[in-house]
Amino acid sequence: MTRHWSPLAITYLVLALAGLVGTWFFNTLAIIQLRDFIGDLTTSGPAVSSITVDLLVVAVAGCVFIVAESRRLGMRFAWLYILGSGLTAFAFTFPLFLAMRQRRMTQLAASVTPTPGPPRA
Repeated sequence: MTRHWSPLAITYLVLALAGLVGTWFFNTLAIIQLRDFIGDLTTSGPAVSSITVDLLVVAVAGCVFIVAESRRLGMRFAWLYILGSGLTAFAFTFPLFLAMRQRRMTQLAASVTPTPGPPRA
């Protein structure tokens, strides 16, 4: 096996497996119990548990990504995005992080790329 599996890739893989097992456990339970997924969304049940596990695993993977990517790009205060997700919603803080990440990447690219000067004769 080649050394393409970094610790971060393995972390994401483990989280993906946790999401698969967690959600499909509740999906299978809902099917066995002949539950109504749409009805369960408003009255609770295995479908809600499946969605909860799904969103929780995505949020944890997103937090790992925020920490790893902010370290890679030299972004400070990444913990504020994670803390903010508990105060607002991850649906807000993760896209905000992605926007700030893109801004940082553009800033880094501009500092490396020389600005074109006047043409040489």
